[in-house]
Amino acid sequence: MDYITISGIAVGLAMDATAVAIACSVALGRVTPRQVFRLSFHFGLFQALMPLVGWLAGKTIAPKIEAWDHWIAFGLLTAIGIRAIRGSLLDDAGGDNTASDPTRGLSLVSLSVATSIDALAVGLSFALLRVTVWQACVLIGAITAALTIGGMLLGSRLGGSLGRRMEAVGGVVLILVGAKIVLSHL
Repeated sequence: MDYITISGIAVGLAMDATAVAIACSVALGRVTPRQVFRLSFHFGLFQALMPLVGWLAGKTIAPKIEAWDHWIAFGLLTAIGIRAIRGSLLDDAGGDNTASDPTRGLSLVSLSVATSIDALAVGLSFALLRVTVWQACVLIGAITAALTIGGMLLGSRLGGSLGRRMEAVGGVVLILVGAKIVLSHL
């Protein structure tokens, strides 16, 4: 898999993190450099580690499903993409509006895990497609961290409506990457 495709996957995966970063910065109001660092570091780290975990799990079953692995990768990426698009369309009316800092403690860890769960499934796809996982993980983590920084910096200026649109764009990118994988195997 080439760097452009992996970058597309990384951008698609990072849209959840970017949307959350925008929402966090809107909730915080004034964002400090320390908050930007904490959120971007943790989102990037978790987003880089989850594909590795998925890849390790996938390596044990990959030889058994080799003949149709591209369809599994397509299905996983499409499911993740649809979930992102659907999430972008749902209304978050029940959100928590507490004054706590989401860039600290258990909130930070919870957000980091929640925004990187999709990367676990992508890691499984990487194992099926025999992707060099280390380079992909670093690229995914770096792109996520960069987009998280951008999201936090822009979020306080642009407001909360942009976050949901970015999540939908990420979903579409993941579906298109899945389709490209299937087309390349036919």
